[in-house]
Amino acid sequence: MSSSRAGILYGFAAYGLWGLLPLYWALLDHVGSLEVLAHRVVWSLLVVLVILALTRRLGRLRGLGPRAYTLLCVAGLIMTVNWGTYIWAVSQGRVIETSLGYFINPLVTVLVAVIVLRERLRRPQWVAMAIALVAVVILTVNYGQLPWIGLTLAFTFSFYSLIKKKLRVPAVESVAVESAAVFLPALIFLLTLQFTGDADFGHVDLGTDLLFVATGVATAVPLLLFAAAASRAALSTLGLMQYLGPTIQFMIGLFVFNEEVPPVRFIGFGLVWVALVIFTADALHHRRRRLAGTVATATVPPKPPPSSLAPEP
Repeated sequence: MSSSRAGILYGFAAYGLWGLLPLYWALLDHVGSLEVLAHRVVWSLLVVLVILALTRRLGRLRGLGPRAYTLLCVAGLIMTVNWGTYIWAVSQGRVIETSLGYFINPLVTVLVAVIVLRERLRRPQWVAMAIALVAVVILTVNYGQLPWIGLTLAFTFSFYSLIKKKLRVPAVESVAVESAAVFLPALIFLLTLQFTGDADFGHVDLGTDLLFVATGVATAVPLLLFAAAASRAALSTLGLMQYLGPTIQFMIGLFVFNEEVPPVRFIGFGLVWVALVIFTADALHHRRRRLAGTVATATVPPKPPPSSLAPEP
């Protein structure tokens, strides 16, 4: 199997598992969302540390440097908000709203880049942003409030991605530091629940306890698959695959959890999908033009050095 084909398969597996996560969190909807979040932080750290130890990469954590540690700790706090919002939303039967967040995430990431990095948008990108804004207005009217779950997920993940883009730290090492940043508060919270008798862990049934423990595996496995995909598949391919996860989430909310989607809400989501088509088509077109320009530059033979007999300009 070629490397690129393997990368595509790894990518499908990673985004597919991320899309199926609502089914996992729904199995824990009978316990407290904050306790699930705290367990995810604790067990994620333990799992990635074991992975780093088995692959003899623990030493890499020492070489990250103070700046990387600081930014990854900030990323850990942001991702904790993202995880907590996602887990709570699933427990409340609002999976379709979570899918909205990950659908609009690429657009919000561009918006964050414009605000923070002062990047300029191309005309199709402005059109996509305008259509997405109209969609958010329609969904706001339909919900009777801002679709805050989707917006929270989109903005937290966009700022998280911005930090990761600046650092370019491998996925497993990154999650180790991010989880370590919030590990102590999460552990104290879990111990407090046990001390006060409010904990669900150890007090419901064995299946629930195993689901708590497996939250670390549910977090680490898609990350490992994505890391394998990113090192083998083209970036443009992964860019298209990113919509697989929220599409699966949307279908799960609609057909598995039977969430209500009024016609007006379908119009809002439809506009989001139109915006994504425009945005993705422009991104692919821009990438092809840039690659064509790079190839053309590389194939032009260099000019010969001026002859010593040539007159000086």
